[in-house]
This record gives sequence, structure tokens and C-alpha cells, in this order.
Amino acid sequence: MTAAVVSTSRPALSPHVRLAFDRSRGKHVLLGPESVLVLNPPGASVVDLCDGRRTVAEIVANLRGRYDRVVDEEVTGFLDRLVRKRYVEVGDD
Repeated sequence: MTAAVVSTSRPALSPHVRLAFDRSRGKHVLLGPESVLVLNPPGASVVDLCDGRRTVAEIVANLRGRYDRVVDEEVTGFLDRLVRKRYVEVGDD
């Protein structure tokens, strides 16, 4: 069972995953063992902020400085999907 992502969660990339820029695709990707997940620019921005220190609330606040429309539930849902796929791990206070 995976932990639910909430505003106080502190997401970080799983140890076996890394964020990279794929020049052939012209997009950021998450690279895991035998897997590649292609990210859109906002998704890459979210993942780039997942350092294990920032909370989801802090990530959302940071994104609001970059994008016109940021919905908390969309960010939380995106991170929740990454947790279920084991690309991201979450810690709480």
C-alpha cells in the first residue's frame, strides 16, 4: 500500500529514478529500471521540485510563480500517480 499524497507530504524521486532531458524527444523524462515516462513541461517542473525537503504546498506555491493556472488537486493527483508507479516517494513531517 502506498502513502497518500497530501499538502504536507515531502515528495522525492525514488532512489532508482532520475529526471533527464531526452534530446531525441525534446522533452524531460523520468528514467526508471526498464521504464521511461515522458513528461510535459509542467510535469517536469513538478518533478524537478520534488527534493524531499519541500512540501506539496510549497511546490504548488512555487508553480504559481511560473504558471497562470495551478490547481492543488491536479498537482496532488499527479504526484499520487507517480507514487503509485514508484517513481516518487513521499515523507511527512
